[in-house]
Order: sequence, then structure tokens, then C-alpha cells
Amino acid sequence: MRQSRFKRICVFCGSSQGKKRSYHDAAIELGNELVARGVDLVYGGGSIGLMGMVSQAVHDGGRHVIGVIPKTLMTPEISGETVGEVRAVADMHQRKAEMARHSDAFIALPGGYGTLEELLEVITWAQLGIHHKPVGLLNVDGYYNSLLTFIDKAVEEGFINTSARRIIVLAPTAEELMEKLEVHTYFLTLNLNLNSRALPRQGGVEAQLGHSGGD
Repeated sequence: MRQSRFKRICVFCGSSQGKKRSYHDAAIELGNELVARGVDLVYGGGSIGLMGMVSQAVHDGGRHVIGVIPKTLMTPEISGETVGEVRAVADMHQRKAEMARHSDAFIALPGGYGTLEELLEVITWAQLGIHHKPVGLLNVDGYYNSLLTFIDKAVEEGFINTSARRIIVLAPTAEELMEKLEVHTYFLTLNLNLNSRALPRQGGVEAQLGHSGGD
């Protein structure tokens, strides 16, 4: 397997495990896939549920893990042994900007309201040109089919542009999704270069959102 184009990938997922074993397996599979490709992890900082599973898999594989979490959530959201580097931030808005700043791409596993909010925000940022990073959806057992149906309906009704629909890179397995993201970012970068558009600097997200990240 050749080296990935990505240095770090941000993963959005639930702090719960979900009812199906397949969600658990997909989180570990994704963690192992990142390790195999030499990719570090950025995520929301929890050590329970799918968040804990993917972070533990990446950490056990010898890759660096950065968890970003608001100070107010550290007590209820972090339980058990936390792995990797934990970065405490002031609030949820700064959390998302900080995760985006440190990442080259985004992947969403199954999750709830928080996962959906994070996913839709980075899709919106891509639509607005705030970032030019690929957004992947790991559609485990068709978990996101209803969301995709809604998005297609919004396109049909004229609320989402057809080109914006193509922001989402979709696959049912971690390996297939990573392959698609690698190809997607290659052509995205090629297109940007052909149009003489510079890729955003690392701090581009919080610069436009009014945040300054802290290491």
C-alpha cells in the first residue's frame, strides 16, 4: 500500500456504540486503515463509544491521535483511559475549527446529532470555499441512506446545487472510502491548480470564522 496523500484525517462519530456490531467493527476497521496508510487521527476527544474505538485502534497502531474537546465536556464525555493528545478548547465552535485546522480530510462514521452537525458544517464550508478538503461518509449498513435521500430531494427541489451534492464521497467500507478520498483529492487539487486557485493555508478555517487556533 502506497503512502497516503493525507497526513491527518478528522473522524466524526458517536460517543455511543450503536446497536449493531457492524458499527463497532467499522470504527476499528477505519482506525486500522488509517494506520496502514500512515495517517494520524484528529477527532472529538472522547474515549467511549465509536470515538473511543477508532482512537484506540489508531493509537495501538502507533499513529498520533489528537482529541479536541471543550473544557465543559471533559468530565462527562471522557471516561476510561484516554489515548493520545487531548486539546481542551473553549467551546464547540472552536472545537470544530480546531479539528478542521489540523486535518487534511474528513470522515463521518455513524453517529447522532453531534456527528450530523459536524458533518453538515464541513460540507457547508466546502460549498462556500472555506476549505478544499474532501468529505467522506462511511455508510455502514446503509446508516446514512435516509440522509442521502434528503440531500437528493433538496437537489431535486433546487435547494442544493448539483455540484455541491458531489462534495460527499461515499463508500460502505473504510478501505473503499479511503481509496475514493485519495482519488478525489488528487483531482480536486489538479482542478484547483488548473484554475490557478491556491489551496488554503493551514489556518484558513479559523481565519474565516474568526478563531485563532492554539497548539
